[in-house]
Amino acid sequence: MKIAFFSLLNLIFYEGLLDKGLSMTTICKERNVNVKPLIFLYVVALFAFPAQANQPLKVSTWNMEWFVSKGNKRFEPSLRSNADFYKMALYFRELQTPILAFQEVGDVDVIKRVIGDNYNVYFSDRASSQNTQWQYDNINQYTGFAVQKGIKVVDVADFSLLPSYRKDKLRFASYIIVQQNNSQPVHLLNVHLKARCSGRYTNSKACNTLAVQGKALNTWIQQREELGQSYIISGDFNHNLSFQNDWLWEKISQSTKARIATKNVEANCKVRSRNHPQRTHQFRSLIDHVVVSKDMTVISASQLLYRSEDVLDYRLSDHCPVMVTLTQP
Repeated sequence: MKIAFFSLLNLIFYEGLLDKGLSMTTICKERNVNVKPLIFLYVVALFAFPAQANQPLKVSTWNMEWFVSKGNKRFEPSLRSNADFYKMALYFRELQTPILAFQEVGDVDVIKRVIGDNYNVYFSDRASSQNTQWQYDNINQYTGFAVQKGIKVVDVADFSLLPSYRKDKLRFASYIIVQQNNSQPVHLLNVHLKARCSGRYTNSKACNTLAVQGKALNTWIQQREELGQSYIISGDFNHNLSFQNDWLWEKISQSTKARIATKNVEANCKVRSRNHPQRTHQFRSLIDHVVVSKDMTVISASQLLYRSEDVLDYRLSDHCPVMVTLTQP
């Protein structure tokens, strides 16, 4: 496109000379001819046209609910058939996302069944064979990223959301840095925060843990902003950050310029009811969010909704994927 644009400029410049009854040879001889206005226009257009338009960056987050290759009878949602895997792969295809932040995925093989071979997978360090002390014996849930091949990625060590003395095996945030074409690098964090504290703060163990995690995220955001780095935090926050004057969002965003890209996304996701498996259930608030730095412009944000018949016919997930499209300056 850039080459075509400059070719058009050359054509316009040349046609302008012809309109004056001149050829390029004549120009060399007739130095007294005023072609400065045309040259000025040409130069201005060259510098005004950007070297390369910023390509939109699309990021999706999906808690896939006990998504493992080998299910465990203790955790019924983990018992999926080939048809279930195939149906989830079709929904992933609908996302058309180059970057997926996933939660509750047990192994590389199972995520590959959904994303195919055109993605590189970056699991939480918790999944490493060197970190068995942070793993369970029977079944595990990990966070991680699937990134389309061709996008530059630096796999950074996980960011711990709890102090080292808290021996919690689940509270690690996956961390990568991506660079799409010639855009500035973006720091991506993928979280799965503490459950059972989705609304107002109470003096419960769950809310206390969530508060500590919120403070840790605030520290990470402040570090990025002090260094002038673009960032995206996506994942299952297990909390409605968009609620007016929400206590957790105030803790996460304190003294920062962070914004909720999913603030206006409605909670329309329908999943299978746990109490009545032959019925669907719709959640009242959104707990899967994307938080971005101030320099990221939000083009769109939405949920990919399951069709009701698929919810009842297949074992999908109790979360619908959330996707945002952004641009950088």
